[in-house]
Formats: sequence, C-alpha cells, structure tokens
Amino acid sequence: MSSPFHITDVNFEETIRNNKLVFVDFWATWCGPCRALAPTIDELAQEYAGKILIGKIDADGNSLSGEKFGVFSIPTMILFKDGQEVERLVGLCPKDNIVAVLDKYLQ
Repeated sequence: MSSPFHITDVNFEETIRNNKLVFVDFWATWCGPCRALAPTIDELAQEYAGKILIGKIDADGNSLSGEKFGVFSIPTMILFKDGQEVERLVGLCPKDNIVAVLDKYLQ
C-alpha cells in the first residue's frame, strides 16, 4: 500500500528533480479543506504508485518551498514535470478534476 511521500524544504528540490512527475500537496494541520482533501491524496498515492510521485508538504513547517513557488493559500497542489511546474490547483478540488490533470501528463 502506497502513501503520499513526505516532502520537506530539505528534500523538495531533489524530489522534483529526480522524479519525472511529482504532484505536491501544500497543506497544514489547521486547514479544514486540507483535511477534507487528505483522503483523496491518499487514494491518488495508491492509484498512481509507480507512475506519478504523490507527495505532501506541511506548509507551516516548510515555508521556504511555499514561498519559492508562490503558494499563498492552501490547499495548493502543484504538478511538476522534469522539475518544472506544469499545473496548479488551488482549493478543495474534486478528485475527478485532479485525476484529469494527472492523466493529461501520463499520455
């Protein structure tokens, strides 16, 4: 069973550089929409295991990465391809919307 990869400011750059596709969920424990999104992120980590690295970064404890990528509200989800941002979703999104973005880059 696969769970979301734990991303921090320390491993952020290495993670997006060393994986072709990385989907990062910027979240915080106090954020209601983030908690509502968490089961979806867990499901995606299982469903896309081996295809897209699904990761989570606590925006409160890892503010450097959020600042670098202009994350001003959470949840924010960013898809990186070959180390570059290619898509961004902000707010509580339905799973179907996230899947459509992910599947677009698996083609």
